[in-house]
Formats: sequence, structure tokens, C-alpha cells
Amino acid sequence: MTESKDTTARFVAAFNAHDEKALNELHSDDIKFNAPGGFKATNAKDATAYAMTWLKAFPDGKMTVRTELTSGPWVVQEVAMEGTHTAPLESPTGTIAPTYKKVVGYGVQLLRVENGKIAEARIYFDQLDQMSQLGLIPAPAAV
Repeated sequence: MTESKDTTARFVAAFNAHDEKALNELHSDDIKFNAPGGFKATNAKDATAYAMTWLKAFPDGKMTVRTELTSGPWVVQEVAMEGTHTAPLESPTGTIAPTYKKVVGYGVQLLRVENGKIAEARIYFDQLDQMSQLGLIPAPAAV
């Protein structure tokens, strides 16, 4: 297994274990991290806090890697995220009270590994679909 794949596999395992310490150790001190909603982090603490925001709101939350492509230091993962929203979710627009709804969302993360740590991460997911599943906006009409 390459260093990149090994590091990203450890990241997914730490995420699913909700292990804040392990996540923090896997993020580079000067990580470049971007996520939907304009979120940016430039240090391990803030990148880890982003993951923990989700894991606190979805205590049973887990990530499943559906497809993975590796090229040099880059790993691209298509992921399924699922969990039940049973605790407050801190969002860019404020706190979202628990909806007690189970959600399954799909996304992609591009991860660049350097020296056994994630040096760069870009995450993409469908925010509209997620908000619909949480019942926060009406679901689109079926065609």
C-alpha cells in the first residue's frame, strides 16, 4: 500500500472511530483545507474541528469509501456519509437544532498526502440534498 493510501485509510478509520486526537495527528500543521459553504482551514486544529462538528451532530456518523483513485501524493475518494442528526449542528448560518433524521449523502474528497499527513484537502458534497434530507428545506418535486 502506498503512503498516500495508507494515510487516507487511517483518516477514514479515525473519522469512523470519532477519534479527534488521531484526526488531528493526521492533518498537517499547515494544511490547506476547503469545504462547501466557503469553509477554509490552514492548520490541523481547524481542519479537525470541521470533522468534529459533523461527528458531534451525527454521533453515529460514518464514512464509507465507494471508489478510490490514487495518483502520486493525491487520493480521490468518492464517499458515502451517513448518520442520524441527534445533536446540534454548527453551520456557517448558525446552529441547526437536532432533526432526528437519518441522512445519507454522497461526496468527493481530494486529499494530498505529504510525510504521512494530509497536507491538502478539498471536499465536495451536495448541500441542498443534505438540507432536504434534514427537512430544513422542501424536497424538490419529482418530475
